[in-house]
Amino acid sequence: MKNFWEKLEKPFFCLAPMSDVTDIAFRYILAKYSKDRENKNKIVFWTEFVAADGLCNKFARKKLAHILKFSERERPIVAQVFGANPENMKIACQYIASLDFDGIDINMGCPDKSVVSQGAGSALIKTPELARKIIQAVHAGIKSAGKNIPVSVKTRIGFNKEEINTWIPKILKEDISALTIHLRTKKELSNVPANWDYIKKIKKLIEKSGKEIFLIGNGDVKDLKDAEEKAHKYGCDGIMIGRGVFGDPWFFSSDQNQEITLEEKLKVLIEHTQIFEKELLIPKHKNFDVIKKHFKAYVSGFDGAKELRIKLMETKNSKEVEKIINDFLKKFAKKVFNKNFSHEHF
Repeated sequence: MKNFWEKLEKPFFCLAPMSDVTDIAFRYILAKYSKDRENKNKIVFWTEFVAADGLCNKFARKKLAHILKFSERERPIVAQVFGANPENMKIACQYIASLDFDGIDINMGCPDKSVVSQGAGSALIKTPELARKIIQAVHAGIKSAGKNIPVSVKTRIGFNKEEINTWIPKILKEDISALTIHLRTKKELSNVPANWDYIKKIKKLIEKSGKEIFLIGNGDVKDLKDAEEKAHKYGCDGIMIGRGVFGDPWFFSSDQNQEITLEEKLKVLIEHTQIFEKELLIPKHKNFDVIKKHFKAYVSGFDGAKELRIKLMETKNSKEVEKIINDFLKKFAKKVFNKNFSHEHF
C-alpha cells in the first residue's frame, strides 16, 4: 500500500483524536458534511485512542471494537493506539492493521493520569528508549498482519518542561511518516496558550535527521482559516484541530462561505444523536450522556439557546431530542414570521 501521507495536498488538516468525542458517529457526521471532492486529499481523520493492552484480551477486544469501526467515506483514517508494553503493542497493531486502516498513530502525548500511570501517553517522553521500542513493535505488528501502512506519532514538547532537543531526536531515529506536536508540555495541559514558535525548532531537527517526515502542528486552532494561516506562517505540512471542530459539522468543508441556517444545524444534531444511538448506545458501548457534551457546541449563539440546551440535557434518547428540537424550530419559525410580518406591515 502506498503511503497515504504522500498523496495529501499541503497544507492538510487532521481531526484530533479525542476520547468520547471522535467516535464513529462524530466522524460520520463530519465526513458527510465536510468532506467533498475538492478537499478529500486534504482531510485526515483519527479515531479515539484505544488501549493496546485491552486489544490483547479477547473479551476486552469485543468491548473496544466500536472504537475501531469506521466507514469508507472517512478515509484516509488513522487508528490511534496507546500502551507501554512493546509486545502488547505488536499484538494490538497486528489486529488494527488487519482492519484496513490507512495508518496507525502512537499516542505519546496524552496527559491523562490513568494513561500516564501505565507509563504510556506522555509518560513515554520520560522513557525515550522505551518509546523507540514501541515504534519498532508497532511496525512488527503491521508486518505480521501482512500489511504495509505508515506509522506516525503524536506527542508534546516535553513532560514538565520543554525538552524538544532531547526528546524529539529520539523519535526521529525510528521509522515514522508523520509527527504531530501538541505545542504544550504535559504539565501545562491546556492551561496556557500553545507555543507555535517551537515548530521552527522541530522542523530543523527533522531536516537534520535527513528523513522525509510530515510535521503536523496542534494547539489552539480556532477554525480552518486559522489553520491555514498557522500552516503557512510556521511551515507545517499539516494542522491538527481538536476543540475547534465541536458543534460544526461543516468545519472542514471546502466552501467556507456557505451560510448554514439554524434549522440545518439543529437537524444535523438530531442526525448525529440518531447515529450515536444506533452505533454506540443500543449495542451498549456508551451511555447516552456521552452525546450530551456536543449539545452545548451545537446549541449556542441564538435566542432561546440556553433554554433549549437545558431541555436537551434532560433527554434520554434520540426521539426525545428530535421532538424537543422540532418543537423549538416550530416556535422559532413562528416567532421570526411574526417579527417579519410586524416589521413589513406596521
